[in-house]
Amino acid sequence: MLATQIRQKDAVFYFVAYAAEDLLGKVRFISRYYGEGEQIAPEPVPEGDEIGRFIARTERSEKAFQRPLSRAKVRAIKNFYETAVTQPPIPGTVLLFTSERLQFAPIGAYENVGDLQEPEGKYLIIDGQHRLAALEFYFRDRPEEAGTVHVPCVIFDGRSEDFAAEMFVIINSTPTRINKSHLVDLYERVTWATPDKKFAARIVDLLYREADSPLRYRINRLGGRSRQEKWILQAELFNEVHRWVAADWTAIERQDARGAERYYEIVRDFFKAAERVWDRAWGNDGYMVTRSVTIKAMVRVCADLARVDAEPPEGRVRRWEVRLAPWAELQREFRAEGFYERFAAKGQVERVAKIHRRLASAVGLDGRVRAAE
Repeated sequence: MLATQIRQKDAVFYFVAYAAEDLLGKVRFISRYYGEGEQIAPEPVPEGDEIGRFIARTERSEKAFQRPLSRAKVRAIKNFYETAVTQPPIPGTVLLFTSERLQFAPIGAYENVGDLQEPEGKYLIIDGQHRLAALEFYFRDRPEEAGTVHVPCVIFDGRSEDFAAEMFVIINSTPTRINKSHLVDLYERVTWATPDKKFAARIVDLLYREADSPLRYRINRLGGRSRQEKWILQAELFNEVHRWVAADWTAIERQDARGAERYYEIVRDFFKAAERVWDRAWGNDGYMVTRSVTIKAMVRVCADLARVDAEPPEGRVRRWEVRLAPWAELQREFRAEGFYERFAAKGQVERVAKIHRRLASAVGLDGRVRAAE
């Protein structure tokens, strides 16, 4: 196929006017889901809803980076294709990726115009998945028009899928286009994320997936789309862990490559000890102990405690259980009824700080809190 080769610094990619009917046979429609208990099951599809059935069959993978397809968005774009007459239906480029290295042969005297080999496998869609899905249904209704549409495409080749994930994040990293929890989940796959953010993201990922984590599957990585009871948003937990990591980053950089795992073990042991101490209040809807506001405050106490008593790791859970034992006497304060009056504040930030001071004071760490403030 005829392509223009584009060079920008060290990057080489291609611009192609792809025949729509050929392109639709060469792309994979994918969406991201999370581990056990976290896949978003397709919603029931009404009889005759062809778009719904298409989306329900869309490949779901934990390694995927795309968001789930939206039926409403696909229908809206399809409707635009049907009504657009003088306007081009797809004026903007669709971004495609293949890990295969494609051969490019210049034509004649042109160095950057030539014949580009198609991949043996299918393209991943970095940007434009909804537009192509809508095009699929548009052509099902109007097959006679399939040969009249060419789609402007930019093709990236010969890199790892992390390159495609990074491109997706760069394009979509605004609050209105990709939620913060999704972005945190991709930090380890992008080159521009700072090392401390990648480190914190790794700790949060371990807290979510490891079998010995007291927070396993209790972290909401899906935002409003989660169908299960969760205790804290991944983005909120990440912010607290990163706050701690950023403060200790100079020391962390001197540690070996297992640093994130070591910090995970510290947080894991802390919450194991906390779970024992809180007893019946832990995971109980009648108490605020495992609500996000208290979990964030407890992460801050964990950081305070780790700085004075993280070593040795042997016996740490039991040692910290003894240290946190006074929290058992605070259960009444953490009852859901009247909680916001007892910890009155102008907002969530101030309330977390108040709870942090209360919890730290109860276990003799209030001096560290005052010093930090």
